[in-house]
Amino acid sequence: MYDALARSFLDLVTGSTCLACGTGGPLVCEECLRGLPSTATPAWPTPCPPGLVTPWATGSYDGLLRDLVIGHKEHGLLALRNPLGLLLALSAAAAVHGPCPVVLVPVPSRPSSVRARGHDPTYSMVRSAARHLAAVGVDAVPHRLLAVRAALQDQAGLSAEERSANLSGSLWCPSAAVAALHRRRPRAQVLICDDVLTTGATAREAQRAMEAAGLRPQAVITVAATARRHPAGAAQAAVADSHGVFR
Repeated sequence: MYDALARSFLDLVTGSTCLACGTGGPLVCEECLRGLPSTATPAWPTPCPPGLVTPWATGSYDGLLRDLVIGHKEHGLLALRNPLGLLLALSAAAAVHGPCPVVLVPVPSRPSSVRARGHDPTYSMVRSAARHLAAVGVDAVPHRLLAVRAALQDQAGLSAEERSANLSGSLWCPSAAVAALHRRRPRAQVLICDDVLTTGATAREAQRAMEAAGLRPQAVITVAATARRHPAGAAQAAVADSHGVFR
């Protein structure tokens, strides 16, 4: 935690250069911010895990979007949580239906990864997204609903089949977290949140764990998706019923 606070302080007092154009100043300058995506579209992986709810992304995982994700997650550039949160909020806005409250559920990282990085990048991004949504009148809250079982291995470098096998049964919803969600937002649209959609295996495992706990996720929302996906508008939409969280 102290390392994360120190990095944030250094970002604030020493300045930096724009990740995209190299201009001195903020990590993303105003001109490059204006060039970021302004909406999100469905981003189905190919092949798609059976039964996956609609996944959304604001763009492809390359260029500035990739630099934002890696800079925040792996290099501790904590100020990037704000533009990442805005992009995730765009995905949320595209995924929800009607004025129902929104619950943003981050896909959890392994505790060892969080310790090594000194911060929890996905939860930080999700909290930022909730603030962006609240600023435009959406009743949105982040909620740590999912937990990781100890046997989960690092996904880096695994094939689609290996990812699926590694993730099988790796996530669960503690009863206390489910009860807390029921108290906070008994009726809401629940969105699974992650930074990048790759094979869809992680998203499908998160969905499975939530469904096993009696929850019905509305969609998966991400900042970016890799090239392993169908074009926007692919005829695979499986939007969940938004009448309530609990079956």
